[in-house]
Amino acid sequence: MPPVMSGHSKWATIKRQKGANDAKRGALFTKLGNQIAIAARGGTDPALNSALAMAVEKAKAANMPMSNIERSIARSADKSAAVLEEIMYEGYGPGGVAVLVEVATDNKNRTYPEVRTAFSKNGGSMAEPNSVAFQFSRKGVVRVKGTGEQIQLQAIEAGAEDVIDEPGPPPAGGETVVYTTPNELAKVREALKSAGLEVVEAELTYVPNSNIEISDRETARKIVNLMDALEDLDDVVSTHTNFDIADSVTL
Repeated sequence: MPPVMSGHSKWATIKRQKGANDAKRGALFTKLGNQIAIAARGGTDPALNSALAMAVEKAKAANMPMSNIERSIARSADKSAAVLEEIMYEGYGPGGVAVLVEVATDNKNRTYPEVRTAFSKNGGSMAEPNSVAFQFSRKGVVRVKGTGEQIQLQAIEAGAEDVIDEPGPPPAGGETVVYTTPNELAKVREALKSAGLEVVEAELTYVPNSNIEISDRETARKIVNLMDALEDLDDVVSTHTNFDIADSVTL
């Protein structure tokens, strides 16, 4: 039986809600643009490049203008554009929780100090490469609108590795989180769409092999502050952590 995936954690839900309500649209579009530019290195036609197709879908869901999306795709072929470098930073937060920080930067001499400062100012510390990453597994994650046994069966038939219901308040209701192996993500995503399901999001991510439950409110707040500080950095594409917040804790 696979471990409980991070998509089922209270923090994952909080993070998604914060993202949906993020007023810093410029910073969000910068992050999405970087993801598109990197994905476009594998081909500028979304119909032939599933990674680009997923990055574009994510940008559209965030109401990123089509002109911005097109400019981001064009950057991959622009020899005069600054080259984006993908880097993974690792560290620990309050309570000893593990943190991975994915960045896309054209100047790591700027980005590294920003990430290090975010850790140090919020009770965390950076770690050596590969000293934290082993606590996570690379997975594909597809979020589908709606919950229930029928959707779970359709996801399994599509090739899902694991399926978890994530209930939500009415009227929107919840979502079903579908986990796949990395190389099956595009195939499962398309199969779910073909089955008539509404795919909310599909991406490659890092899933913790096990979660650390935080039952102390102050520690939970410190961790959330650290994750917020990291997410606020323009060069940060995504963050991953292995903590969950106990149901008894209210932030």
